[in-house]
Amino acid sequence: MKILAIDTSTKFLCLGLSDNTKVYEYKLEVSRLLSTLIIQTIKRALDSLGWKVSDIDYFACGLGPGSFTGIRIGVATIKGLSWPLNKPVLGIATLDILAKNAQSLESYIMPAVDAKRGLIYTSIYQVKNKVFKRISPYMLLNEKEFLKKIKDNCVILGDAVDLYKEDILKSRKKAVILDKDYWYPQVFHIVELAKERIRDRENSDSFKVKPVYLYPKECQIRS
Repeated sequence: MKILAIDTSTKFLCLGLSDNTKVYEYKLEVSRLLSTLIIQTIKRALDSLGWKVSDIDYFACGLGPGSFTGIRIGVATIKGLSWPLNKPVLGIATLDILAKNAQSLESYIMPAVDAKRGLIYTSIYQVKNKVFKRISPYMLLNEKEFLKKIKDNCVILGDAVDLYKEDILKSRKKAVILDKDYWYPQVFHIVELAKERIRDRENSDSFKVKPVYLYPKECQIRS
């Protein structure tokens, strides 16, 4: 079983290729060059393993929330690759991928992604007896709303920490804030979540996969 997985919701192009035994990880800071680099990066990664696009059994894609443009490019790329081959697609919320960075800690976890305009993308997760579970909806909150959601000993990670760290620690002194190494999606976790969805038969097709934006539609149009 071969999987091609990407997330393009941040300044990084996260690309993973997996067979039954190994995960090959590629992470490239692309910023505004994503549309130029994504296809050639996928091609180079496949060529390095001697694989063809037609060899891929499942395509997985981070759905956001995050960069509107990045998400659109990533989802469109996965749809364009999977549709002619009639291969299944696995859509995965980027907050799920990010929260996995803290899954080794028995605690509550809150990703904090900068949504611009003074807002934060987040959700709440819990790791209990080594079981990782999302326990809230995906949310778009202002700082005051976000601070109210933080539980004692909650683990917080994501690029919004750079903006709100002092206020978080004032509000919740027992909060655990992870450093920059944990602020962005990791390729291995995209593949890990893709495999879980395959196991649970939660795959879909390219027509049904939709981004997770959270912003109101009128804001999406103006952006």
